[in-house]
Amino acid sequence: MTTQLRGVLTALATPFTADGQVDVPTLRTLVDRSIDGGVDGVVACGSTGEFAALSSDERSLVIETVVEHTAGRVPVVAQTGATNTAEAISNSRHAQEVGADVLMLVTPYYEPLSLDETTEYIRTVAAAVDMPVMLYNIPAATGVNLDHETVGELARSVENIRYIKDSSANMEQANQLIHHHADHIGTFIGWDSLILSALTEGAAGVMAGAANVAPREIVAVRKAVLAGDFATARAEWERVYPLIDALISVPFIPAIKAALDVLGLPVGTPRRPTADLDPASRARIEQLIGQLELAPVTA
Repeated sequence: MTTQLRGVLTALATPFTADGQVDVPTLRTLVDRSIDGGVDGVVACGSTGEFAALSSDERSLVIETVVEHTAGRVPVVAQTGATNTAEAISNSRHAQEVGADVLMLVTPYYEPLSLDETTEYIRTVAAAVDMPVMLYNIPAATGVNLDHETVGELARSVENIRYIKDSSANMEQANQLIHHHADHIGTFIGWDSLILSALTEGAAGVMAGAANVAPREIVAVRKAVLAGDFATARAEWERVYPLIDALISVPFIPAIKAALDVLGLPVGTPRRPTADLDPASRARIEQLIGQLELAPVTA
């Protein structure tokens, strides 16, 4: 499988059974939905996948399941970061052993770190594996922003750092990554409301939790941008944006799970203490799914 990542990547949700276990059969169906919808890759154990609420064994199970079931149809990105370096290395080596194509490395969260401590963690984990690494910049969760100059320096000095997922929600920073560092690192924007902006600016791609719900519609936006047909891209974006806006305007993980349930793919509740989506928000999402005429999920 090539690891030259481009395009739309689905940040997969993690389905749970009624008794709170990882629902492996439904996870496989979710992978198929994204691939059948034309996405260019899938991501296991990202933020939409509730990785921080999973045990180490559950994270391993999710990554193994996604790699096995994807079976080379598209690249698999495995998020392997942790709150300490040793655990991140262990997670990363496991993902490499089971056949993931790219590692995505969230930086440590909860305990405040300096930028120097954060970059040392990145360098150490990247040196422990022999595969492409995607940085994961989500400063709202980690408290540390990987600015474009720091990212550029890391990409130039660490051979296997090839990509970054930027979830800063800062389009100015995204543009700096795209326009100053594209020769050294591929930028994926991880903020669903910025999909059209990012693709138009020339990002390597987008990583979208909403692609669990509307993969074909998001892929259609990228296809039109690639064709240089910006009128069609804008029209496709105007079709899907109201749903994306509704999903990101409320707690995101419950919203994605509610939307999948509406589509006929019950993926269980978020891992507690995260609550289910409130009824009014669910009704709004159901209405927008109906207006978009999304096809129901078939097993």
